[in-house]
Amino acid sequence: MKIVSVNVGRPRIVLWKGTQVSTGIFKSPVEGPVEVGDVNLRGDRQADLSAHGGRFKSAYGYPSEHYAYWRQQLPQSDLPWGAFGENLTTEGLLETDLDIGDHLRIGSALLQVTQPRSPCYKLTIRFNRDDMVKRFAESNTSGFYFAVLEQGTLQAGDEITIVERDPAAVSVADINRLYYRESQDPELLARAVALDALPENWRDYLRRRGV
Repeated sequence: MKIVSVNVGRPRIVLWKGTQVSTGIFKSPVEGPVEVGDVNLRGDRQADLSAHGGRFKSAYGYPSEHYAYWRQQLPQSDLPWGAFGENLTTEGLLETDLDIGDHLRIGSALLQVTQPRSPCYKLTIRFNRDDMVKRFAESNTSGFYFAVLEQGTLQAGDEITIVERDPAAVSVADINRLYYRESQDPELLARAVALDALPENWRDYLRRRGV
């Protein structure tokens, strides 16, 4: 397991359906060590802090393996690393492999898995497709967000080591299945809503929605 690319970007103003929108979804690969702070990688920012960024979304990881699927689905689109707004393009690590609460050592930084990505309209802007949010939700390629437990540096090529597994064993994929009602497992739901590492808004949503 390793980091294929580290991607950062600052918010930019784009014109979308006649309206100016500020978005930080446009990321570009960077070379060399990148500092990992409490809520950001150095050189990276989010535009809408009510929905993006913060302690539970300090960095976003997306598997490089998913790009093959998207190159088939979107053959006309340019898909460099970072195309989905991820900070860390990973190799050998999928949503089924990571549990909420797992601790990962990457470079000298220690990260904790917190939640899947719930797609928003910024993907529509990035790909200039009105169906992109629906496509992303149906693709089972959510990626995963991290909180920063220990600041440090990381870079492309660094190994990813899972140093601690959460005992509840609720994967990122499990949360997606509960969220989209693909799972009807009440025991899994009970474990999910008890996860300290899963943000309270996710737990509240799952409690209200049930299975």
